Amino acid sequence: MANVTLHAVKKQFGAVSVIKGIDLAIADGEFCVFVGPSGCGKSTLLRMIAGLEDITSGHLKIGGADMTDVGPSDRGVAMVFQSYALYPHMTVAENIGFGLRMTGHAKADIDKRIARAAAMLQLEPLMQRKPSQLSGGQRQRVAIGRAIVRDPQVFLFDEPLSNLDAALRVQMRGEITKLHQDLGTTMIYVTHDQVEAMTMADKIVVLSAGEIEQAGSPLELYHRPKNLFVAGFIGSPKMNFLKTTASPASTGKIAVALPGGGSIKLDTGNTTVTERQPVTLGVRPEHLVIGAPADATVDGTLKIAEYLGSETMFYLTLADGSDLAVKADGLTTAKTGASIRIGVKAAACHLFDAAGAALINGDLTR
Repeated sequence: MANVTLHAVKKQFGAVSVIKGIDLAIADGEFCVFVGPSGCGKSTLLRMIAGLEDITSGHLKIGGADMTDVGPSDRGVAMVFQSYALYPHMTVAENIGFGLRMTGHAKADIDKRIARAAAMLQLEPLMQRKPSQLSGGQRQRVAIGRAIVRDPQVFLFDEPLSNLDAALRVQMRGEITKLHQDLGTTMIYVTHDQVEAMTMADKIVVLSAGEIEQAGSPLELYHRPKNLFVAGFIGSPKMNFLKTTASPASTGKIAVALPGGGSIKLDTGNTTVTERQPVTLGVRPEHLVIGAPADATVDGTLKIAEYLGSETMFYLTLADGSDLAVKADGLTTAKTGASIRIGVKAAACHLFDAAGAALINGDLTR
């Protein structure tokens, strides 16, 4: 096991800057997930840690040793690719042990490691099959087994579940999480799916355009996003954003205008605003209420209702033309075009300035 440290790491392809100076510390045994939209640099950053892409400038340390210029095979890392990368003419056992055979390990040691990995991943009945005889989830387990037998200091996963259907993704998420618990090894995982990040990670690193927007625990990013980008990226469905204004109110309070003419008062904390300062009010769909006491209300017209069984999603249009998503109980029903009054709790509200930086984060413990 080992910690991973990146200091001022940059990557350029010619004149194009892809990674723009990353400083990041990943603790020994931590499960760290890189998330962000396509093109944000998360896979490139993972490949730089693996040694598959050169570091233009900056330093990378693994287990305290400088690995900036060390070859991939000597970094003590093992990578699981999105495409599985299995040899079609080899059996499961041969695929898992291939890397060990290439590095000259003794047959007895190879067999022992293969058996251990197969037992952990429930592959024992499949050891003599070829990849073409396996399901997508089984192939991914073989690819993970090939990484396990190397006993790496760090596991690297590059969107390993993106080729699987929804049910298999859920199953494999649980299997990878259990694998991390069993091995206790540092794992770095890349995904564009923030649900995967929330359910698996000890630490999430949100990337945008080659830079870190915020790094922290899943609940820290969910409850205390630093800016509009993180607030909109973390959470499913995404946070509602209402363009509005804020003004000083009574001592310790800010009055935020709501569509339709009302307002809601938020605790200022250490924040000050000017009269009618442009702001963005953020509130998550699951924190809005229908027909229950709240600190303020807004009225909307129902555009779309999605009945999902366990929950109902309402998509409303407010008086100023802005959209609002509301997650309600699965038994809640309404007809398209109906007028619905939505309750807003002050403790659930986030406030962002004109540049997108967080001024106030909601505190649902109140």
